[in-house]
Amino acid sequence: MSDGGKLRGLARLFSRFGPRQPAQGEAPGGPLPGEQRGPVLPTRALQKFLACLRSRSSPVLLDLGPVVGPNVSFFGERLGCKIYVEDVFADLDRYVRQGTLDAFPSFLYTRFRQPDATFDGILCWDLIDYVDRPGAQALARELTRVLRPEGALLGFFGTARFHEARYTKYVVVDEQNLEHRTYPAARGRQEVLLNRDIIRLFDGLRVSDSFLLKTHLREILFRKPGYLSK
Repeated sequence: MSDGGKLRGLARLFSRFGPRQPAQGEAPGGPLPGEQRGPVLPTRALQKFLACLRSRSSPVLLDLGPVVGPNVSFFGERLGCKIYVEDVFADLDRYVRQGTLDAFPSFLYTRFRQPDATFDGILCWDLIDYVDRPGAQALARELTRVLRPEGALLGFFGTARFHEARYTKYVVVDEQNLEHRTYPAARGRQEVLLNRDIIRLFDGLRVSDSFLLKTHLREILFRKPGYLSK
């Protein structure tokens, strides 16, 4: 298939996923306005996340960030999975700019229309860092609800406060490395959560692995208790 055909296929694929549609002439998963290339840094939890999903037949994956073309290709090739992209970062920006942040937690309780136990894996990235406590509680509850028993959720949590209002777009290079690109955000990171606070947020899940990196990130892999029906 030609490159043009691949892009048209991606455009059809993502037309039903998130609220953000590519601008005219913009390839799905292409650079966001103001996006800056960043360093390639190690990840220790991604390989564990992939191992959890490789045991599933045709797993279903939820990605809470913007559409990232290389990530779609990576997970599709490694897992043969179906990917749903729900750009909650864009939702948060919209509520901040409208001055309606108080309504954001209520929105999150209705944001995910999928039935219970829909997804085998969830890529939460560092979204929790940008959400106030009530919103974080709503998000964690909903993600726990739509995760299947024995499913995996990968979350990143900052260990230092950065005041610059930019999001990080994590682009998978390989199973051990992510490129950290940044793009403008309507707000900066909020409070730094302690480990016990993170665990309390996701009290319906258990911590499978936790890695404290030199990049001021804590990577946590959660699993949902339970057994898949035979």
